[in-house]
Amino acid sequence: CVKVWTLPFLSLAASSAVILENGMPIHWAQTASQVTELPMQDGILYPDPWNYLHRMSLYRLMIAATDPFMGSMGTNATDSPLWGLTLQLGWILTSGVQDYCTTYASCKDSYPDAMSAWDAFFQGLKTMSEASVSDDVKKDSILGLYWAGQMASTYASAACNARQSHYSSVEVSFANSWLNSAEFVSAARFQSNLAKSVLFLSPLPSRILLVHTFSFVIYLFTERGGSLVNLWKRAMCSVNTRQKGAELLEQLLLNPSFATSTFLSIITEMTTSC
Repeated sequence: CVKVWTLPFLSLAASSAVILENGMPIHWAQTASQVTELPMQDGILYPDPWNYLHRMSLYRLMIAATDPFMGSMGTNATDSPLWGLTLQLGWILTSGVQDYCTTYASCKDSYPDAMSAWDAFFQGLKTMSEASVSDDVKKDSILGLYWAGQMASTYASAACNARQSHYSSVEVSFANSWLNSAEFVSAARFQSNLAKSVLFLSPLPSRILLVHTFSFVIYLFTERGGSLVNLWKRAMCSVNTRQKGAELLEQLLLNPSFATSTFLSIITEMTTSC
């Protein structure tokens, strides 16, 4: 039987990811709070996608623009799932892993599925926020659109496969395991607000991994291969089971005493209600 051990957390304690600065994403205080603070020419916005502060500023503006439609997420200013994107970008900066497409046109041309999924998220956000349904259903639907965009972006990362030969086998395993872990999180429609994203992203390595480097993410999400992912997806069949699934993920990843065997028995039982 597989367990989540205390050791992985201890082994990463000295080199965990740096994703916060004074309780906010890295360099958040230096980002633009107004569109007019970003580079403009002849009334047209020209942010540099390779400039970290420009990119983080766009996330900040995006969060502010969509917050009026995120009431179902909660009352805190950091409850939007989009905060998860800011922390991932901060980790990319501090860990030394970077790879962006540089224009909207090139992204649309190279990754049409991902761009279409994000278009659907922003178009559906306003519609769902005004729908005559419960907040639980609104929240679940909005998160469904959000994670569809996230996963489409994740699948688009296959374009980087050719570069894997430049990295250690451990770094490649980590990347593949990270992609696999996203299948679990997205199926549960996890609310990646600031507080929860900090808990999930902090254990990430603070640098590119070398041979013999231990990674908690590799160890956890390569167990049992794809069979566990498929079982998990079958269990995430309703608003109720997805809420329970998100809670289970928190227990599995954040509670060292929570046994994977217990996790498996719970999700097996959950599939019977689908």
